[in-house]
Amino acid sequence: MTDKKGRILTGDRPTGRLHLGHYVGTLQNRVKLQEDYEVFLLIADYHALTTHPEKPDVVATRQNALDVVMDNYAVGIDPTQTIQYMQSDVPETAELTLLFLMLATVPRLQRVPTLKDVMQNLEIEEPSIGLLSYPVLQAADILIVKGNLVPVGKDQASHIEITREIARRFNFRFEVDVFPEPDPMIPEEAPTLVGIDGMAKMSKSLGNAIMLSDDEKTVREKIMQMYTDPNRLRKTDPGTVEGNPLFIYHDLFNPDTEQVADFKDRYRKGQIGDVECKKVLAEKINAFLDPIRERRRELEEHPDDAIDILRSGAAKARPIAQETVAQAREAMGLTSILTDSLIELYRR
Repeated sequence: MTDKKGRILTGDRPTGRLHLGHYVGTLQNRVKLQEDYEVFLLIADYHALTTHPEKPDVVATRQNALDVVMDNYAVGIDPTQTIQYMQSDVPETAELTLLFLMLATVPRLQRVPTLKDVMQNLEIEEPSIGLLSYPVLQAADILIVKGNLVPVGKDQASHIEITREIARRFNFRFEVDVFPEPDPMIPEEAPTLVGIDGMAKMSKSLGNAIMLSDDEKTVREKIMQMYTDPNRLRKTDPGTVEGNPLFIYHDLFNPDTEQVADFKDRYRKGQIGDVECKKVLAEKINAFLDPIRERRRELEEHPDDAIDILRSGAAKARPIAQETVAQAREAMGLTSILTDSLIELYRR
C-alpha cells in the first residue's frame, strides 16, 4: 500500500443490514477510494454503546457486525485492499480516548451541532458522558491509525474539526509531531436518498428502506408502496416529477436515460400511471441488486469467512494502534514505572 495517496479512516455503526441509502451516500464512494487510498474500515461497536448500552442491543451488534461485513463485501469492498475491523478488537482505542479526554472541554463538546439532534431524535433528556464525548472517541478512531483523510458528510465536519483540535493540542502541549491533523473528505455531491415513504431519509428504523439484501419479491412490494405525487388522483392527472421519490430512484437506478426522460415527460402530461413506472423501477433496482445479492450469498453460505475478514483486519490494525499509543505515552512522559530507565532516573 506504499503507493497510496493517503490513509483514510471510515466506518459503520453495527445497527443492522445496509440499504440503498448507504450505497448512494457512502458505499459507492468507498469502493472507489480503496483503489487509491489506504482505507481502514471500522465497525464502530463502541460508538453504538453511546446510544444503546443495554445488553440485548450490545449482543445484537455481534450479528449486525457480520451483516455489515457481508454488505460491504457485496458492494465491492476488497478485504485485500481495505482493512476492516471491529472497534472493540483494538482496545488501544479506549486508552487513547482516555488520554484525549484530558485535552477536550465539556463546553466545547456541548457545542457540537449534532449532539442536540441525536438527543432529540432518540428522546434523550440527559446525555451520558459517553454520548457527550462521542467526538473524542471518533478522534481516537482516526488518530490511532494516523488517518489523514476522513470521508464525511457536511453534518459530520464539526466532529473532524474536534479531531484536528485534539491532534494540534496534543502535539503543541507535548512538543511532538505524533498526530496528523486530518482533513474531511466531503464529496462534491453526497446525496441523501429519500425513503420510500417520501417523508425522510432512508432508514431501517423508520421502515422506509430497501435493503441491499432484500429479495426480488420484497423489492417489488416496497416499490409498489412507494410514495409519489399526493395530488395526483388519477393517472390522467398531470403529475409532478421534481422531488417525487419515484423519479429520484429512476434517476439513480435506471440506466436507460431515454426511458426515464420519456416517463417524466408523459408523467407531467398525465399519459402514464404510477403503477407502470413503479413496475419498471422494481425491475431496474432488482437488476442493480442481483450481483450484490449474489456476492453477499458467498459469505452467507460461509460465515466463517466474514469472521476471518474481521480477524485479519484486527491483526493488521492492532500493531499500528499499539505503536501509536506507545508514542503518545512516551510523549506525555507516561512511561511504565517498571522500566529500567525510570528506575535509574529515580536512583539519581
